[in-house]
Amino acid sequence: MKKKTILDTQMGPAIALVVNLAMAFIYYLIARVEFLLENWDLLSADLSLGHLCRMFGGGFMFDRTAIVYTHMLYILMMLFPLLIKETPLYHKICKWLFVVVNALAFIINLGDSVYFPYTSRRTTTSVFQEFDNEGNLGGIFATELINHWYLVILAIVAVWLMWKLYVMPRTNRKDYPTLRQRWKFAGWYTLFLAAAVPLCIGGARGGLGTGIRPITINNANQYVDRPIECGLVLNTPFALLRTIGKSVFVVPDYYKSQDELQRVFTPIHTPRPTHAFQKKNVVILIVESFGREYIGAFNDWLENGRYKGYTPNVDKLVEKSRVYKYSFCNGRKSIDGMPSVLCGIPMFVEPFVLTPASMNSYTSIAGILGKEGYETAFFHGANRGSMGFLAFANKTGFQEYYGRQDYDADSRFGGDKDFDGNWGIWDEPFLQYWCAKIGELRQPFMTALFTVSSHHPFEVPEQYRNVFKEGKVPIHKCIRYTDMAIGKFFENASRQPWFKNTLFVMTSDHTNQSCHAEYETDLGLFASPIIIYDPSGEVRPGMQDAIAQQIDIMPTVLGILGYDKPYLSFGCDLMSTPAEETYAVNYLNGTYQYVKYGYVLQFDGQKTKALYALTDRLMKHNLVGKVPRQQQMEREIKAIIQQYMQRMVNDKLMPGK
Repeated sequence: MKKKTILDTQMGPAIALVVNLAMAFIYYLIARVEFLLENWDLLSADLSLGHLCRMFGGGFMFDRTAIVYTHMLYILMMLFPLLIKETPLYHKICKWLFVVVNALAFIINLGDSVYFPYTSRRTTTSVFQEFDNEGNLGGIFATELINHWYLVILAIVAVWLMWKLYVMPRTNRKDYPTLRQRWKFAGWYTLFLAAAVPLCIGGARGGLGTGIRPITINNANQYVDRPIECGLVLNTPFALLRTIGKSVFVVPDYYKSQDELQRVFTPIHTPRPTHAFQKKNVVILIVESFGREYIGAFNDWLENGRYKGYTPNVDKLVEKSRVYKYSFCNGRKSIDGMPSVLCGIPMFVEPFVLTPASMNSYTSIAGILGKEGYETAFFHGANRGSMGFLAFANKTGFQEYYGRQDYDADSRFGGDKDFDGNWGIWDEPFLQYWCAKIGELRQPFMTALFTVSSHHPFEVPEQYRNVFKEGKVPIHKCIRYTDMAIGKFFENASRQPWFKNTLFVMTSDHTNQSCHAEYETDLGLFASPIIIYDPSGEVRPGMQDAIAQQIDIMPTVLGILGYDKPYLSFGCDLMSTPAEETYAVNYLNGTYQYVKYGYVLQFDGQKTKALYALTDRLMKHNLVGKVPRQQQMEREIKAIIQQYMQRMVNDKLMPGK
């Protein structure tokens, strides 16, 4: 006769529950270790054992909340106080529930460790809106499975072990024949369930104290030294659960008086041009992932002056252009770049176009110039509707939109054979298509193009695979290819009759893979080029020792043209703003970064966490409390945040609203 264990007694289900929940915590811990190893280059800077323990300790709180939320049904089923449930079938159902829930959580965490380098944040529910128009995700996903085969093996082994290690209670209702025994079982499990309720509430909220508010993603900042480290503290199930149906924008009350707020900062521009409005053509090129790190002309100091970069054609363009030593993007995703570059709206908290505020009234440089008689057109080599760019273009005043299908229908070009198999038309042919279509626009015109080739899975056309070889990271060969395509575009454009009367602006949507520590810091992650090229020579070229950002592009272009009507932009006109007054702002994992006066201030919404000299490229020396400018910077970033939030919530993204 088989010897009975505690799992055969009435305590069996409770003991099994505790042991299995402990296993769930272990799986979250394993996923966090894997996350660290997968993103070691981004997260290992100055990583001491004590700091690592603090982050893992903080991670336990977020794991606890995720486990409580995802195991509520399981806990209820295991502690349900009726003996009638104690059958092998019932506990098999409980086992399946436990394994499926935790297998999904584990796999989601593994998958997000691969996606994290492109976003620097844990995935939230906005990802479902971001990619809901994409038809190529299956191929991208399959490629990632192949590239990260070791994670597939880890997932398979982990789920198999989870099934094997699951503790199954062996309590049988037949072993309790008397009414008294059944009532005793019911009594015990009623007490267990009653005790579990406050524990679950505390676990879900992050604590039971009266002063404790339910923990959010932003709480991860208390365990980190750098905003990017929040990714290690958090887990993806928590990030997804905490952003379901949540209000994105909350208006702070830093300034009680609107008059005082307006005096510190206002996004409403009332320009006073020094010349009459001149109808120059405007061409804006947004290059996928084309970070400042890759461009040799911006990095003559890198690698002790030996660094050449990967962009000989863009280097030549920089020599003829007005550029900025400290130039930044305002977000980490493509959908962040669009409103920043074209509308002067940065990304705070969540991508603007994925929030309810995207239904507000607002416009772009296309909408503004369209009212001045410009013909406007937006170009994107992907499928029509990809990334929501078609809807965005329509919303912001672009009169025409051209995508992959339009390229395919144009008999002058290569059609579908120029499709890269993943995202859209290769950059070289699509930029030539853009040049041809520009020539068909009525002058004056405003047009923008978003490229696709310098993007994961980092491939180049077959005919260039032996020309643009692998660099230090996979994207380098794509950067070389796209640089060549840009060079050919400007070579062709320079021969067109509209060229001399055209103002060109080039930037990237965001940055991407890095191989230099200077570009892996919290600020380095946002280092994008701002290149303004005027073939007429009216905009004087040269490297400016100043700060610039994507949201400066619209006011700067309008300033160059001499536009004289009010408009909204959170950036400034780089031509008329003194160099010491230009600034940059971005948001990373609950922390606002404000760059001005030669410093970088990191503000979590309540207090300043860090302050670095802009020349401290590795962000090693925290100067909080040591710089007189800190208080002024805090006043300004608070005003920017409050203006942003209240205008989003109250639909005031247009002058006069």
